Parts: sequence; C-alpha cells; structure tokens
Amino acid sequence: MMNVNPPIYFGIAGWSYPDWNGILYPAGLREQLPFVARYVDLMEINSTFYRPPKARHAQAWLKQTAFKSDFRFTAKLHQDITHGGKLEPEMARAFREGFQPMTEAGKLLHLLAQFKFDFNDTPEHRAHLGRIREAFGDMTNLTLELRHNSWQAPAALAFLEGLKITVANLDYPLARNSFNLTACRIGADRYLRLHGRNAAAWFDKSTGRDETYNYYYARAELESIRQRAETLRRDSRSLTVVANNHFQAKEVANILQLKAMMTGRKVPVPPGLLAKYPELNDIAAPPSA
Repeated sequence: MMNVNPPIYFGIAGWSYPDWNGILYPAGLREQLPFVARYVDLMEINSTFYRPPKARHAQAWLKQTAFKSDFRFTAKLHQDITHGGKLEPEMARAFREGFQPMTEAGKLLHLLAQFKFDFNDTPEHRAHLGRIREAFGDMTNLTLELRHNSWQAPAALAFLEGLKITVANLDYPLARNSFNLTACRIGADRYLRLHGRNAAAWFDKSTGRDETYNYYYARAELESIRQRAETLRRDSRSLTVVANNHFQAKEVANILQLKAMMTGRKVPVPPGLLAKYPELNDIAAPPSA
C-alpha cells in the first residue's frame, strides 16, 4: 500500500572529494560525513563501487550519523558486477556481511546497480540481472540504473517489472540510444539520480571525472526536475533523489535548492557553501543559536 504522503530523501553521491575542502568543509575538519549529514537526508555510498564494504565501516558510518534518526544510506554495487559482468559468491557474501549492520538497523534504503551504456537488453544481460536479483533482492530495495534505450521497449519493461526491483530515473546527457523515460514507475521505492548535463564532457572519453560531473543546475532546470520528482513521488512508497554533479560541491548546493523548492521551506546551508554560491541565501534558513 502506497503512502498518502510518501517520504522523500534528498541525498548526495559520496562525501569525500578533495575539491570540497574550503568550500563545503571548513579547514581542519576531521570527520566529514557527520558534518554533511547535518544538511542532507541520505548518503549514496560510492566507495563500494571500487571496494566491497566492511562491517566495521558500516558501523562507523551508522555511529557518525546516529544523531539524525531518519538519516538513510544507499550504496553502489561493485564494478565487477555491473561493468565486469561477474557475480562471484565471495563478492555477494562480502556485500551481505559488510552491510549487515545497516540492513539490521533498517538504514540501507537501496542497493544501486549502475550499468554502462553498452549494457543493453540481451538474453545474457537479462540472465545477469536475474542473478543480481537473486543475490541481493532480499537485502533491501535493489535499484538498476540502465542507460541503453533497449530497456524501455515494452517487452523489456515487462521483464524488469517481473524482477520486483526499482528502475532508476535519470537526469543526464542523452545520446541517440540513451534510456530516456522521464517517469519510470517500476518499483514502489523510487530513485532519481541527477548526473548534471555537461554533454561535451560526458561523451568525451578523454575527460576526467571531475569535469564530467562539473555542472551546476540553473533554477529553471531544477524546477523541471521538481515537477518530475513530484510525479514520481505521487504513487510511490518513497522517493530518493540523489545529486551526483559533485565537482566543487555543486551537488550539495543543488540538492539543497531542490529540497527547499519541494518542501516550501528554507533549509540549513553550510557557511562555506553560501560563500561559494551566494544565490543559496535565497533558500538558507537563519543559523541556529
């Protein structure tokens, strides 16, 4: 049964970026996660794309955010699974054991499988998705980020619906064969990821990570995203919105703007972020005493 007023979690993708120092993070700050958790509702863990999770790390992250009882996490599956096409029993076990503290606490809202553009709808790829669903589907909500438009054909959508997973909605630069559904409702717990719209860098394989995600959403663009998010939320159980345009903490600025737009309330904004992006003064709540 869907909620009459489904919760919405405004989150960011990762929290450890050197270029955030002096913008988001004050000089000399030792623990970054509890600092940024004061301002957002959810953290998408990116490190597990490169290294399987460790239970001690999950416990530390829970402890660092315990002051905020409704704070949640999502996490990316390892690149061997999504980009390498391999799902070894050892990797599945590492994720289950590593995230056990979070799943037991009810804090892991989604596992995200982010696929490359060339992961298209084939029998082999369908079988791989089935294996992923079998390995992780009972841990938490399993969300697939699919970027090839073959997955939006009616037969493919019916297959995805049958997996009992969530299909992520994306805001990102589009190519001719990009997955481009704007309101995919597969899954009751929905996920909207904002990658930015830096098309020149996105499609240039020689461009580094920072430039690829170097994009600042204008207010008019955020308004269109707000409308899209409201549509996705309407008949959902929950909606997670994660900004991934991380260069120079742009994702934090934009997700706070979007939160203010959708809630109709001013929000706390870190002082350094206000200095970097003075337009945030329009949505910034007065500092608490």
